[in-house]
Amino acid sequence: MPENKGFNEGEIIDYLHKVMDKKFVRYILKELTEVKKIEKSFAIYAGVEQPKGIRERMHAKIVGEAIERGAEKFGASPEAIKKFLQDSYMRKAFAVIVRSIAEYGITRPQRLIAPFMVVWDFTKQCNLRCKHCYANATPYPAPDELTLEEKYNVVDQLDEAGVAAISFSGGEPLTNKDFWKVARYASTKGFYLTIATNGTLISEKVAQKLKEVGIRYAEISLDGPNPEVHDEFRGVKGAFNAAIRGIKNAKAVGLSVGIATTATHENLDTIPEMIKLARELKVDRFIVFNFIPTGRGRDIISEDLTPEEREELLKYLYKEWQKGDLQIFSTCPAYSRISLTMTEAQQSGKVSPTHFAEMELPAEFGGAAKALTEFIGGCGAGRIYCSIEHNGDIQPCVFIPVKVGNVIKDGFVNVWKNSPILNALRDRDAKEYACHTCPFRYVCGGCRARAYAYHGDLLAPDPGCIIMKKDWEEIMTKMNMDTESSSINPVLSK
Repeated sequence: MPENKGFNEGEIIDYLHKVMDKKFVRYILKELTEVKKIEKSFAIYAGVEQPKGIRERMHAKIVGEAIERGAEKFGASPEAIKKFLQDSYMRKAFAVIVRSIAEYGITRPQRLIAPFMVVWDFTKQCNLRCKHCYANATPYPAPDELTLEEKYNVVDQLDEAGVAAISFSGGEPLTNKDFWKVARYASTKGFYLTIATNGTLISEKVAQKLKEVGIRYAEISLDGPNPEVHDEFRGVKGAFNAAIRGIKNAKAVGLSVGIATTATHENLDTIPEMIKLARELKVDRFIVFNFIPTGRGRDIISEDLTPEEREELLKYLYKEWQKGDLQIFSTCPAYSRISLTMTEAQQSGKVSPTHFAEMELPAEFGGAAKALTEFIGGCGAGRIYCSIEHNGDIQPCVFIPVKVGNVIKDGFVNVWKNSPILNALRDRDAKEYACHTCPFRYVCGGCRARAYAYHGDLLAPDPGCIIMKKDWEEIMTKMNMDTESSSINPVLSK
């Protein structure tokens, strides 16, 4: 997430809720029917674009005045807000929020007219052979991969929909010949661009090129603090040293850099060493991925953490995060619950409403922490993000192999708004939703990918949740696996 001094995303979301009165909602629904028009109004208000006529000038004035009304309550000046909205990514993100509140009202979690982010599995081609690969990546591109023109079309559709960020993933996107052209094109549309990569191909030249085409954040996979652990997991000798070089090269050119690791029994005891390494490398973020037994991950299902191990790990990560020198996140939606409850207990601290955002919430911010966390809503599958596969198929999440449509054949906006599967994922109160009676259903909701992987049902319980421990025990019994959790991990308990 971009850094904006003096005013944060959480505060803007909170006061946007407050200023969206009936009169302003009617105005948005009547005048600014397209999210791109709201983006343009923000740009004019922020002074980065000029109005083409009286109507655009009027739109910007009315939207700007509404924003400033709420900002007064937080002691934010119009200049601070304008600076915030000079970033095209922020204009996109908050245009979606404004339009969504006008369209659907305030919901828990907030229903959006477009996802904040799309993870684009750009290719199935990869130069490694990772044990847990959800994509079943191969050394060669798939025959049904989109053409270059179709990829440009995907970018255009996401821009028109109002999507704020694109994360290029794979396979390994840097193996694909079209990546550079498409990334550069997407950058001209104002997206916040990131890349999820194994890092082995990021030479000094490649790092500079990533910067030049508009990539702002590189998330580099590292599953161990040494070659013995990482290379064995990634299936290629030398992968660790190459990834470390990639991290250093990306940092050297000024990219924001994160280390991503998937927690399993193979590397759980090394997490403290991983965090130490992340600090030594001076990366911006350390993110622990929830293990999902899908793709090749099905073959190592026994390496999955127990609910107790996962809970212990998340609490450890949260405590390390509070030291303040490194962003530490997890894709496990229970991390939102843990960060919220620990912050409330301490009357201060940081909250992780999802794995790609953080909010620093002082005590005087009152009950906004819970409200904002419920707004984001924990698991974002089909809600605040979705995935697009190499062939254009749309999925709720990269870890959920369920096709809900195709971006080329069906159109992105049509699928996002009308897919029965995506709409089901957005209703945490439905009786079919396993978490519908849980007090944390709005801030967590359970990992829908794990529910599907273990039960074949997107709305089933997440067996990794400590609250759903009984479900985990029943699954392990059926699989004739050990249901006993490990003793308290002495490494993580320090």
